[in-house]
Amino acid sequence: MKKFRQINRQRRNRAFRVSNTVKRFSNRPRLCVFRSNANIYAQIIDDGAGKTLVSAGTQDKTLRAELGNGGNCVAAEKIGEAIAKKALDAGIMRVAFDRHGFKYHGRVKALADAARKAGLDIGAAGEEKTKDESKSAPKKQKVSKGDKLAAKAAAGKSSTNKKQNK
Repeated sequence: MKKFRQINRQRRNRAFRVSNTVKRFSNRPRLCVFRSNANIYAQIIDDGAGKTLVSAGTQDKTLRAELGNGGNCVAAEKIGEAIAKKALDAGIMRVAFDRHGFKYHGRVKALADAARKAGLDIGAAGEEKTKDESKSAPKKQKVSKGDKLAAKAAAGKSSTNKKQNK
């Protein structure tokens, strides 16, 4: 039981950290995803006003009839398409994706890809954030102790600190 509490605490902390990062660095409304074993939900939230603008989930009456199981990638794709369609109808073109502590794979990735394909701008998939190479300093290469001693010997310096008496 102790291990499950630790895992749940880690997931809550990760969700808090991811959501706060999205809120802090983006002025777009955020597309927040929640998944359980049986269902998946998505909502677009305006953090400035503190209101949910658009929502969709596998428990919606219109989608529940056509989805047999709400806990698979097919259902996640349908929810992604539905949330994108509702957002575009509401005039929302760009959102920040908040995975809410879940790994970006499986159902979460399927939802994001389907929303992206349906016309919602949530950023490029697999976009790598690289630093400008001109600003970054070159990395130092590690030199072994043997190489240092060999360099000293080649330069004519002795590797011992003993003074020679004449």
